[in-house]
Amino acid sequence: MARNAHGPPYAVVVFDCDSTLSTIEGIEELTASDPQIAALTLEAMEGRVPLEEVYGRRLELAGPEAADMERIGALYQSTAIQGAEEVIAALHYLGKSVRIVSGGLLPAVRPFGRHLGVPSEHIHAVDLHFDAAGGYVDYDRQSPLARAGGKLELLRALVPDQDVALVGDGATDLEAREACARFIAFTAVERRPEVVAGADVEVDRADLAALLPHLLSAAEVQQLTTAAGDRFSGLVARIEEGHR
Repeated sequence: MARNAHGPPYAVVVFDCDSTLSTIEGIEELTASDPQIAALTLEAMEGRVPLEEVYGRRLELAGPEAADMERIGALYQSTAIQGAEEVIAALHYLGKSVRIVSGGLLPAVRPFGRHLGVPSEHIHAVDLHFDAAGGYVDYDRQSPLARAGGKLELLRALVPDQDVALVGDGATDLEAREACARFIAFTAVERRPEVVAGADVEVDRADLAALLPHLLSAAEVQQLTTAAGDRFSGLVARIEEGHR
């Protein structure tokens, strides 16, 4: 199927989580002192090895417990990129379907996504299995998000025949551009040249308001400007500031 690339408006906006909605990589935070996990994550995000070759290995090294998921979920919230809640609220106000599609861990990504205003059924990540004591047993080995090409596969299944914009920073996001009308490389946290080279747009400002000129039509920005009670006035001001 040929890619239908075009500018806004879009019916669906999809965000990656790690290094996009938040400044952290959740799996790395499980054992921040273990250089092996950081190295494996880097290799996968830069596309030097398939994700499925490192996914299970990282979790074996980390041995996450259920309590760790609460900690990482809270850390996501405390390291959220400026404007994340506002932008998601604005997209919902305009009638967009907003989803999070992440290779991160669902027990941590899901509460963060709900905190940002994304409904649970629109938050997609890799689930974990724990024993009765909260110890790590395994991950969902059937999840497409734990393997290369999985985001592309999932987006084609979730939002077929809809205009989709995707915002992300890694090789797995770049793979999914074929299912999207626009792929925006968000590089305020991590800049990967090969991802930027394949993107339709790069945004390097650490404020998600900077995404909106690339996600919305001029008419939609005007809708935000005239929203009742100046609800989005601060957001619109930061959009305009980014153009100066």
